[in-house]
Amino acid sequence: MDNNITMKKYHGLGNDYLVLDPNENNIILQTRNIEMLCRRNFGVGADGLLYGPIMEEGKFKVRIFNSDGSEAEKSGNGVRIFAKYLLDKGYIKEKKFMISTLAGEVEVEFIKEDGSSMRVNMGKPSYAGAQMPLSGLQGEIVNAHLKFHDNDYNTTCLSVGNPNCVIMMEEITPQTVKVLGPYVEGAQYFPNRINMQLCKVINRKNIAIEIYERGAGYTLASGTGACAAVAAAKRMGLVDGNVIVHMQGGNLFIEIEEDETIYMTGSVEEVGTFTLAENFFA
Repeated sequence: MDNNITMKKYHGLGNDYLVLDPNENNIILQTRNIEMLCRRNFGVGADGLLYGPIMEEGKFKVRIFNSDGSEAEKSGNGVRIFAKYLLDKGYIKEKKFMISTLAGEVEVEFIKEDGSSMRVNMGKPSYAGAQMPLSGLQGEIVNAHLKFHDNDYNTTCLSVGNPNCVIMMEEITPQTVKVLGPYVEGAQYFPNRINMQLCKVINRKNIAIEIYERGAGYTLASGTGACAAVAAAKRMGLVDGNVIVHMQGGNLFIEIEEDETIYMTGSVEEVGTFTLAENFFA
């Protein structure tokens, strides 16, 4: 291991992450470092950073950080990207394996041998307020009216390993989500902040979402966001169990089983390898 810091960059439908491998880099990870790396005009640029693999009891653990340096419990696109990295670097050779996140273990199964497409067991959604957590709200928040920025919105709150606020709308645009997102992310209801998806139901097998992620802002795609939106729409009786989620960066296929287990199928693409200048963190 030398003093040069080298990372790989991938994206899942335009939601991009840097992978910083502690086994290949000698660095003490700090919030300031993550922010600098993720800044698009001054660093490498990314929506977040994946730190791993960290080996614990024979398991591959990854720590997931947003671009502001805050740590996320889970990321659907992040998990897929990290799985692809493990395959590319020869850490794993199996078709099906487990990845450990802050929110628990996730099972990944490669569909293509090169790891560019995979199906992930994302677990079951929880509508319990304590899971997110929620403040000043009682019971499950499903198809409820909550006030943000002086307006009422049709809202469902749920956890898919991380907290999500799904707002149903007849029409959605990037501009709308960028304006509303900061008010929802930091609303008094959500003491730990929250991810937001604006959701338009196209038909029973297709929805479209616009995403504003906690600690990252507007993003072109989100794996957990897609899962949350489908789960919320299904809970409201608006969609069936198999749904294509249309996002600015591309599509994900989400399946919800009878027992509410969510499966996400999507792609990952490698961008390249980056070696930092020696004085980057100076």
